[in-house]
Amino acid sequence: MQKNKTFKLAAIQAAPVLFDKAASTEKACGLIRDAGAMGVDIAAFGETWLPGYPFWVDGPVIDLTWEASAVYLENAIDLPGPETDALCQAAKEAGVEVVIGVAEKDPFTEGTVYCTALTIGREGEILNRHRKLKPTHAERIIWGDGDAAGLHTIERPYGRISALNCWEHQMMLPGYALAAQGTQIHAALWPGWEKTPREDEVCWARQHLLSRAYASQACAYVICAAGLRLEKHIPERWRPLGVWEHTGQSAIIDPRGEIIAVAGNEETILIAEGSLDLVRAAKAGCDIAGHYSRPDVFDFAVDARVAQPRVRLHDGGSVHADSYTDNAADEEE
Repeated sequence: MQKNKTFKLAAIQAAPVLFDKAASTEKACGLIRDAGAMGVDIAAFGETWLPGYPFWVDGPVIDLTWEASAVYLENAIDLPGPETDALCQAAKEAGVEVVIGVAEKDPFTEGTVYCTALTIGREGEILNRHRKLKPTHAERIIWGDGDAAGLHTIERPYGRISALNCWEHQMMLPGYALAAQGTQIHAALWPGWEKTPREDEVCWARQHLLSRAYASQACAYVICAAGLRLEKHIPERWRPLGVWEHTGQSAIIDPRGEIIAVAGNEETILIAEGSLDLVRAAKAGCDIAGHYSRPDVFDFAVDARVAQPRVRLHDGGSVHADSYTDNAADEEE
């Protein structure tokens, strides 16, 4: 594929409407159209932006915790569903590729959600969904383990794109799997720079540190898309669960690992220009899946099948979630 040499990247940093998937979807669609009007090629939102990060999982377990979790499940989205239909339509109207973090509802139990990075093409179609492989720490209370069915790159006219959620960048191997597929533009979805009364804010700079490390290792642009949740964004009903904040600090990072644009703690569409020339120059120096690899020493395999069925029906069918991957048809055979 002949690719455009330059492109425009955007991190959409904004607060969702917590616990309200309809209102959050409407806001996201407006922001996507705004990005399109700015000439953006690919825009990324933060982790589980729709309908918001489950901030209460790090707090005390009280009756309100269970209420919040139930409402969160209610506001998780189906894939596909009315929310994704609206997002796809907005992406098509704007002519923008969109990577957005969503809480994806298990279609069968409706009692589990996945932290999913959803990629939507400018044609208005879902291109990929990647479920976070392992929720981090207390996130395991509310999110289920994902699979590697969506752990692949997507070819677009301006470059090869990929996405991971938060601490999947700490795991190393998911990132290597995408680097091995030649990612050139990567969306790193984060809940936001975490500021709590219990911990020094500096220790949570790792969203920048890990994103910069991955940009340098993969020789790819990284959109470090951070969420935003200030005290004013938390409805009064849920404030007893804790009002510690995610203060944004989105960034865009070049293939050498240098930050070329950074946001503060306000709502914004952070934009930077990218060039495939710089990607190629970086990969020429250190292509970790090519000339800088040692396949004779290391053997790395990825099971890219969808999650195995939990129930096998007596009529020969099976129960499992659909997958937006090239190998989905193979999985059915």
